[in-house]
Amino acid sequence: MSRIGRAPIAVPAGVEIKIEDNNLVTVKGPKGTLTQQLHPAMTIKQDGAELHVTRPNDLKENRSLHGLTRTLLHNMVVGVTDGFKKTLDVNGVGYRVAMEGGKLVMNLGYSHQVIMEAPEGITIETPSANQITVSGSDKQLVGQFAAEVREKRPPEPYKGKGIKYSDEVIRRKVGKTGVKK
Repeated sequence: MSRIGRAPIAVPAGVEIKIEDNNLVTVKGPKGTLTQQLHPAMTIKQDGAELHVTRPNDLKENRSLHGLTRTLLHNMVVGVTDGFKKTLDVNGVGYRVAMEGGKLVMNLGYSHQVIMEAPEGITIETPSANQITVSGSDKQLVGQFAAEVREKRPPEPYKGKGIKYSDEVIRRKVGKTGVKK
């Protein structure tokens, strides 16, 4: 039995969960509402302040979906209560970021500025000229937008210039060495 799938999900006070036909789950909380269509083979039951996910049998596909379904539900509950946050660091001479209106404007060493607009449900903040904070209630959306921002100038291994996650470690390489005479 999946250790992850077997664990119950604690539903905090102030969070409403509605399970409709074909496992269309809606989670409503203080930070917003999330809706997701989960696999119909899984059985989702609410017992008071806990959610339980069970599988019909031990086929490989159902074993795989068991832990996944439980994790997706848990991420929805955490998202509407606490939210998710990714922090990116911008390293490089002349590299800087700023918010102008609702758009993220980045100077990344290109001949032009890179401008990105946040999708619905995502909040972008720039606490300093070389830091970006992406937050929201949907874990997938936060991670996807942070990855798209990082993709504009990924970190390079020689000087470490570029956009990286704050907890990411860049493996540095030694550059060329001069010819000895």
